Amino acid sequence: MMQTPGPTQHVLLEAKNLARHYPVSQGLFKPKAIARALDGVSFILTPGKTLAVVGESGCGKSTLARQITMIEPPSGGELWMEGKNIAEADKATRKQVRPLVQMVFQNPYASLNPRKKVGAMLEEPLIINTTLKQAEREAKARAMMDQVGLRPEHYSRYPHMFSGGQRQRVAIARALMLDPKVIVADEPVSALDVSIQAQVLNLLMDLQQASGVAYLFISHNLAVVEHIADEVLVMYLGKTVEHGSKEQVFHRPMHPYTRALLASTPRIDPAQRQQKMMLPGELPSPLAPPPGCAFNNRCPHAIERCRSEIPLLRSIDQRLIACHRVEEIN
Repeated sequence: MMQTPGPTQHVLLEAKNLARHYPVSQGLFKPKAIARALDGVSFILTPGKTLAVVGESGCGKSTLARQITMIEPPSGGELWMEGKNIAEADKATRKQVRPLVQMVFQNPYASLNPRKKVGAMLEEPLIINTTLKQAEREAKARAMMDQVGLRPEHYSRYPHMFSGGQRQRVAIARALMLDPKVIVADEPVSALDVSIQAQVLNLLMDLQQASGVAYLFISHNLAVVEHIADEVLVMYLGKTVEHGSKEQVFHRPMHPYTRALLASTPRIDPAQRQQKMMLPGELPSPLAPPPGCAFNNRCPHAIERCRSEIPLLRSIDQRLIACHRVEEIN
């Protein structure tokens, strides 16, 4: 069943119809077009749980990450944390809340400053956001290094002296230095060797169990998502098309797009393999989405209603689905 907060379960972060639209120039004498990169996404994050956001490149996953981490403001909707709607908050309030949401970026080779030693990188968030003295900062940095599996001598080394997996451990340690309540992980293992990916995923899960931090885990790799997620939110062209528990989405996908994504994922277990489904065409441009359901031009089940009427996200079989024909095709 899709996660809903229990009577004693605290909601760390809640997004309500979150949207991000970008004006795009089409030429000197043409009006600007609007790219709807994110178009009304809602979810909650609770302590110790992982919500995975999946979809093809261009579906709005990274745009969502930038809204949650307050890198850029949303165009519409609400983003609630600590009893405040961050989407409409003033600069002072955003500064106060921002340390509670940290990010682990995709590429550890690009996200770490090559001119700073590991110790200095880990202490930097503490310098900016706390009043800890130098000895206290160093002690906390060294303790965090130990938590993520880095050795004491790594404290005074530069990023180029580490492997990709070690660099991502440094990036994870840096994200945890301010004891955040939410971590947004944007494809955190896709730049790593497959042999290292499981180590980093297991580290993230161990840290979550120890600290109760919530993860918004963004990925296109469904095998990785199946390993780490509690819930799965499937996006297509800026909208949610399916949202349910990991077990529901992986063992009985209901939306045609979710089925296509899972059918393209290699499975070792023959019982879990699904019939191959080739999606025709490419993801439409957010500048000119098709009328009706955005997936209608690639969906094998599309009818005339799908081409003219946008499907609403509704509760079906204890999950949320946006499809006119979901009852007929399941």
